[in-house]
Amino acid sequence: MTARALTAGPLAWMMAASLAACGVAISLAGHAVAREIVFGMAGPLLSVVVSWWVLERTHEATPERLTTVMIAAFGVKMVLFGVYVVVMLTVLSLRPLPFMLSFTGHYITLHLIEAGLLKRLIAGPRSAS
Repeated sequence: MTARALTAGPLAWMMAASLAACGVAISLAGHAVAREIVFGMAGPLLSVVVSWWVLERTHEATPERLTTVMIAAFGVKMVLFGVYVVVMLTVLSLRPLPFMLSFTGHYITLHLIEAGLLKRLIAGPRSAS
């Protein structure tokens, strides 16, 4: 199975689910906070898409480096998310509560999904018994 085939499924599902969740959140919370919801979900989605892409390729090429890459990715995410939140709240002047609720909820959800996908990736293909 090629790296492209590995990535296509999980990334497509994460992006489709995020788009649907964004629509539902805006429908429930109202269009007045649509900007906050969209930007709150966009950062975590971009982060998970990029990290999953990197992790899959690392696992395919050199599985023994996976832990090192995960630690480095965590450090990069910490810095970038700090900058992202500051920019969203100061430069774009998003309202803090709806932005942080959207950001936090989507961040946790997507990273739990990524953890489950990572567990499956590391376990490898199941053998037919």
